[in-house]
Amino acid sequence: MHKVFMLLICIGWGMMAGAQQRTWVTGAVQDSVTRQPVKGVKISIPGDTVYVKTNQYGLFRIDLPVGSTHLVFEHPGYSRKTIALNHHDRMLIELAPTGETVQKNDIARAKAKARLAHSTNPNYGNVGMGTGIASFFDETYGKIYENKFVDSKKSSTSSFAMDVDRAAYSNMRRFVKLREPIPVDAVRIEELVNYFHYSYPLPHNDSVFAIYSHYTECPWNTEHNLLQIAVRAKQVEIDSLPASNLVFLIDISGSMGTPNKLPLLQAAFRVLVNNLRPKDRVSIVAYAGAPGIVLPCTMGSQKQKILNAIDYLSAGGATAGEAAINMAYQLAEENFIPEGNNRVIMATDGDFNVGQTSDQDMEELILRKRESGVLLTCLGFGMKDYKDSKLETLAAKGNGNFAYIDDLEEANKVFAREFGSTLFTIAKDVRAQVDFNPARVSAYRLIGYENKVLKEDNSNGDHIEGGIVGSGNCVVASYEVVPAGPDQETALADVKIWYRTPPDTSQHFQVKTLPGRQQSFKAAPDDCRFAASVALFGLLLRKSSYKGTGSIGMVTDMAKRSLGKDAGGYRAEFLKLIKLVKKNNAWLR
Repeated sequence: MHKVFMLLICIGWGMMAGAQQRTWVTGAVQDSVTRQPVKGVKISIPGDTVYVKTNQYGLFRIDLPVGSTHLVFEHPGYSRKTIALNHHDRMLIELAPTGETVQKNDIARAKAKARLAHSTNPNYGNVGMGTGIASFFDETYGKIYENKFVDSKKSSTSSFAMDVDRAAYSNMRRFVKLREPIPVDAVRIEELVNYFHYSYPLPHNDSVFAIYSHYTECPWNTEHNLLQIAVRAKQVEIDSLPASNLVFLIDISGSMGTPNKLPLLQAAFRVLVNNLRPKDRVSIVAYAGAPGIVLPCTMGSQKQKILNAIDYLSAGGATAGEAAINMAYQLAEENFIPEGNNRVIMATDGDFNVGQTSDQDMEELILRKRESGVLLTCLGFGMKDYKDSKLETLAAKGNGNFAYIDDLEEANKVFAREFGSTLFTIAKDVRAQVDFNPARVSAYRLIGYENKVLKEDNSNGDHIEGGIVGSGNCVVASYEVVPAGPDQETALADVKIWYRTPPDTSQHFQVKTLPGRQQSFKAAPDDCRFAASVALFGLLLRKSSYKGTGSIGMVTDMAKRSLGKDAGGYRAEFLKLIKLVKKNNAWLR
């Protein structure tokens, strides 16, 4: 009976009369101007002592005595509002701001306008597996073994899978704000670097990618040079993107019951739902002890119906990840859109404890499912029992992407400001092949991408697992180079980008010869220098033996001098994080 009751709650068959003749209502409260959730709104029943307050994501649930007809919404910064129930089982309430809240909204609107203007600029850039090493209570991270220098005379080719996963950055930010030590293996340098926006121009004509490079001295090792390669993908306007068939696969197990898990997850999906187009489709599978279909395939125009299903979710039970993934893929395949964007969006802390649980088992399951043409997006939530290693495995093997949502601002970044690049794939099975000229390069070392390095003996094979790149994405990779002889005009390397364009299964490539003339690091563009500062920051956090003379002071100086226009303020936020890291980690000072 308990399972049946939980299922009814998930499906949204609320307003049931209990034994004591009480019903309940759920809902969300948002600012009528900014459309942002409002925390701390008091919801009460006239003539009754019962009241609740909205959580940090504007969500609430209140039990109603029999005969209740109205709800009152009160907050010091907003006008009081009374709403008739009228058989509501889910409410979306907008409150009008007053006083200081109006001024705050004016500032928020100005920032939002600036971000929107920048995001519509045509030159705007959006910016492995291990068994898992436990740290920070019961969190697990895949073991990372740093790339070593490679003698170019023994092997002049470097190949790696390209993608723009960014989970490591927002996860690192979470540790910094909590003033907790950052696990070394939680730091994936390429995900830190690719978190940011870079303004390299879009490809010309019908090209899928544009390739750029900068070759400078290495700031943290003056005897070496730094080669930075940036690959910018073409950008497709939102209205021109194909229809989406999305299956939300939502973990409602007991481990998701804390405020920074399921409530944040619900708020994040509300952001995504508000960006859906009428032609898009959504289904929802929720899972705890057993998975169930909470919402059958529903058109994007029925936003209220989708939001109802999301808001009724509640946490409890074990985590049957294997069965849930199978059900979600089956639902995606049943509603498959040819030449559309077919994707499972899995939101969880990754704490699977029913069915297949090892990274290897989950990897094999996802590898089988990717053949269906359905992509996978993994969203990580929570702390202390967060399984980063499992989600990294799933995203990589599912031909998908991976993000960690640490707050509502990150949800807005992923699902609103970067909606197109997050959910719409321009190219899949993407990999970079860099062929160095031994006459110019004595040795080289790829910075980051440890879990994405491809073996040389099959780097051109038909079954190589590359990454995915979304609309307008910019992927940055850096090499520390030991030069061979004095600077010359001869070519430094050839870069070849291999990829497939969905739904085409044939393999394509673009190639560019990189000039070998070195330039001063100080004369390099802001984007190049800022990316280098983030890479060095990652080396320091990893306590890398390759950090050379790098220091937190060097990172700060490099970042300050390369902020550029900084739309969205992400680079300025990076500077604040550096200060916190320096303050809380004496060994970095």
